[in-house]
Order: sequence, then structure tokens, then C-alpha cells
Amino acid sequence: MSQHPTGIPRRTALSATVATAVVGVPALASTASAVPASASTERGSGDRPATAQAPGREVRELLKEIDRDRIEATVRRLAAFGTRHTLSSQDDPERGIGAARDWIHAELKKYAEASGGRMTVELQSYMQEPASRIPVETRITNVLATLRGSVDPDRVHVVSGHYDSRASDVMDAVSDAPGADDDASGVAVALELARVMAKRRPAATIVFAAVAGEEQGLYGATHLADWLKTAGTDVRAMFTNDIVGSSRADDGSRDPYTVRLFAEGVPSSETPQEAATRRSVGGENDSGTRQLARFVRDVASNDATGMDVRVVYRRDRYLRGGDHIPFLERGYSAARFTEPAEDFAHQHQDVRVEDGTQYGDLPEFCDFGYIARVARVNAAVLWSLAQAPAAPSGVKIVTSSLTNSTELVWAPGTAPDLTGYEVVWRETTDPEWTHVIRAGNGTSHTVDLSKDNVFFGVRAVNRAGYRSPVAFPVPQR
Repeated sequence: MSQHPTGIPRRTALSATVATAVVGVPALASTASAVPASASTERGSGDRPATAQAPGREVRELLKEIDRDRIEATVRRLAAFGTRHTLSSQDDPERGIGAARDWIHAELKKYAEASGGRMTVELQSYMQEPASRIPVETRITNVLATLRGSVDPDRVHVVSGHYDSRASDVMDAVSDAPGADDDASGVAVALELARVMAKRRPAATIVFAAVAGEEQGLYGATHLADWLKTAGTDVRAMFTNDIVGSSRADDGSRDPYTVRLFAEGVPSSETPQEAATRRSVGGENDSGTRQLARFVRDVASNDATGMDVRVVYRRDRYLRGGDHIPFLERGYSAARFTEPAEDFAHQHQDVRVEDGTQYGDLPEFCDFGYIARVARVNAAVLWSLAQAPAAPSGVKIVTSSLTNSTELVWAPGTAPDLTGYEVVWRETTDPEWTHVIRAGNGTSHTVDLSKDNVFFGVRAVNRAGYRSPVAFPVPQR
């Protein structure tokens, strides 16, 4: 068994009585001697997972700056371009996707002025050859603002919305397609986050993206994901905000304090060898994306955001898709935020009145307070990810000998403010982590529980008390 730097192997002996924890596990001390070799177990309370992180002053101050009125102005401005169809005009200064592109670019450039050079803004264009829903060669342009991390800039997190829109006929590039909910709302979230974060110094890098070509087939997001993958970029998380503009369902009911997060289980990029390991350990619910979804609930379902995050164990809505999918297919952890129940009269519809019913994706059907709360959820998640240490790498369960205890090992972290690690576990039938123990600042820990009976994970902790997402172990033979 690996040794702690003090020479004492780390081991947790569990008593029959389990201590109850306060929600939000306290920060670890920076010295090994502060962590006893036999630590008590900490459990979540109520419906909160044991891994929940109470928002600190830094997060709360950030969330207070999210401005509902600015979000509304962004949605209304994007809708006013008439149509933002991918095949619409790219050089008309008033109408079409080109005008929307240029406006978004100018807004992000204004925000970047407050960053002291830390935020850069670019137009990422390529020529898409004729393909599905693209009848002629078409320029597709993503608008990106990159806020470079001050401590770990090579660790990257991406948040996006798509700025193209559509009418009833997906090939209709002429008719009005205001696209207020789908997806000016998601673009407004990304832009508002860029505005409030430009003045700050995240430890890791955040990319704010407005992508095009989503309605025609996820073209802009695919290009962005390919570009990041080719560059070898260490993307730790990607979130798309798509249809986050309304709390009203098609039956008139409202749920203004819930946002759905779609998170796949079996990875889209899984190799045959990874599939064999997953089947052997039962890891169908423990992909990187599922750990990311648990992290979102840990840091963003609370009074600071005013929202409940409803995690849905699917890649996307039934037989539908979004801009996170190209990232999943390239091995990145990615998920989709979407309003709790959609109103289909106000998406993918020509603007018209029929039998007294107004159709069309118009700003009047948006709930701008709701969009602001979704933005707060995104802000809490992205800031917590950027400020936390990276999730531990090389996490494994030692299986070289048969035993009814579990030894976990992992590679040492490199974050300068890293103070230690925590081991988490849950019953195999539980969706959330139910127990947390402190594991010191070494690279191994043994728990007197059988690896055959529960699921384990490891997360890192820094001096400020930020916790990383959980890393799920694989067998070490």
C-alpha cells in the first residue's frame, strides 16, 4: 500500500454509527497531521448529496451581477434581426445571420475591454461544403471569447448557445425566424457570463461561445469540437444552453425554478476496451459526464441560484440533439441545459396566428427572470470548476489481491493550492454520492468497505475549499 508523506498509511475504519454531516463539507487543513488516520464519515442531509458545496462569498458576489434586464435586451436584439438562419444573408447589416454575428462579436469585444488583456475575442470561420441541410457551400462562423486562466490556463471549460434560428421549414432562410427561446436565450446566457467574468481572474480558462449551424446539423459546434481536439486542448467540461428561455409548458403550467440538465451515461466515444471495463465494474452511471452532472447539482442547486437542477439520464431529449453531442463524440464531458418543459408552439414555427393562437418563437413568450436564474446556475458551475483543482487523474482501485477492504490510489495533483483529497462512495443503487471522508494529501487511501458492494470516487480540494468533480476509479491489476 502507498504511504502518506508522514510514513503512515492512510486508512479509514468505519464504525457502526455514521456521523451526520453539515451540507457543504468543510475545507481540509493543509497539513497531513490535521487529518486523522481513522476519519469519521460525513453524509448528506435531506435531499442534498454529501458532496454538496455551499456557495461562498466569491460565488454569491458573482451571481449578484447577473443582470436580468441585460439578458432581456440581448434576446430582443437578436430576435430583431428577423431571421438568423444559417443560409440567410451574411452581409446585410440589418437582417440575417451575418448581422447577428457582427453584433455578438462587437458585444464580446466591449466586455473584453474590462479584462486587462485576459479575454480575447475571435471569429472562427470555415467553409462548409454541401451536406445535409446545406445545399451550397456556406460560411459558418462561431464567435468565441476566451478568458485565460491565471493559474492553470491549459485546463479549459466551454459554455455555449447557438445564434442561428429557423422557421417551420428548416430550409427556409427568408421567412421571419426570431428564435428568442431557441436559442437567443442560450446566447444571452453565454454573453452575460462573459460580461461578468471578464473583470475576474479564474484559475482555469473559460471559453464563451456563440455557435452557428445548429439547426442545420450541429455544424458550428462540430467545427469547434474538432478544432479543440486537434489542438489537444484539455477540455474538462462543456455546457450548451439551448432553449432556456421559458418556464411555461405547452399546457400553460409553469415551473420557474427548475432547469433540466441532460447527461449521458455510457460515453459516446467509448472504446471496446473501455466498454469491457465498464461492464465489469458496473460503471454505466459513472461516466465523466455523469460526474459533471453531479458536480452541477453540488454547486448550483441552492439558494444562491434560486434553482433546482433536474438531471436527466439521457444524452438529450427523446430522439433529439444539441451542440454538446460533438463534444461527447470526441471524448469530452459535456451536457445540455434546457427549460423544464417546452412549448412547441413557440419553437421551430413560422410566426403566425392560427385559430386565435399565436405561433412563433417571439420574445413575448420568454421569461427573462428565468433566463437570469439559468445564467446563475451556469455561473456557479463554471466559476467553481475554474477555481477548483482538476479532478484527480489515474484513480484506480487496487485489485492485485482479494480483500474485503478497498484501496484507492491516484496520481499526485499539480495545483499550487492543493491541500488534499476526499474519498466518496454510495450504494450501487443510489444516484448521488452519500458519504465523504477526508483522505489527507497523499496519493492513496484504504476504506474498510468492499469494492464489490459500493461505488467509490476521489475528488481534490484546494486551500479556498473548492472541490473538484469526482473521478471514478478503474481496476489496477
